[in-house]
Amino acid sequence: MEIHKYIDHTLLKATATESEIITLCAEAKQYNFYAVCVNGSYVELAAEELAGTNVKVAAVIGFPLGAMTTEAKLFEAKNCIENGASEIDMVINVGKLLEGDYEYVEKEIYLIKEAIGGNILKVIFENCYLSKEQIKKVSELALNAGADFIKTSTGFGTGGAIFEDVQLMKEVVKDKVQIKAAGGIRDIATAKKYIEMGVTRLGTSSGVALVTSGVSDSKGY
Repeated sequence: MEIHKYIDHTLLKATATESEIITLCAEAKQYNFYAVCVNGSYVELAAEELAGTNVKVAAVIGFPLGAMTTEAKLFEAKNCIENGASEIDMVINVGKLLEGDYEYVEKEIYLIKEAIGGNILKVIFENCYLSKEQIKKVSELALNAGADFIKTSTGFGTGGAIFEDVQLMKEVVKDKVQIKAAGGIRDIATAKKYIEMGVTRLGTSSGVALVTSGVSDSKGY
């Protein structure tokens, strides 16, 4: 199993500096990770650092709370694509989902996917705040709205990916939408189990440890 092909090598913390992003990109090139995942202000830098390689640039949108306006998320998504991202990881409006405004949630996903065209859209649910029924419901909404991926977590909530939630997501979307597990994936056994469950992308700041020693001491994303 070639773990490196599943990894979105991630640095999203507020304290991330330009030099750390350059290091992130160098590691992604060295280990041939699928993508790097960065905040919007670093998309242009990451795209420059990764020019001429196969490593993709993913940008987070509405991160990490998801509570800004749809218009703000649309601007952010389009701006990141213009600056060199080819993948967008957007956070849903969790509050709207919790109060049952499913039309709002689905429409927002649809509009962002429409705005970025053929580029990849990953929809972050933040499962730690959702009931099992809500996880199933939002999986259905994302499927209906044309998402390319559904994603467990930002890594900044009260919990990250768990196997049970991924199983629920998979039951709803089957093979129609891909799944990204993120948040707390720091050892090779966990990574492999997600892949065996059908996950096609792993969001982690522990990518180097996963492909080298197989264990990480990182407390990050």
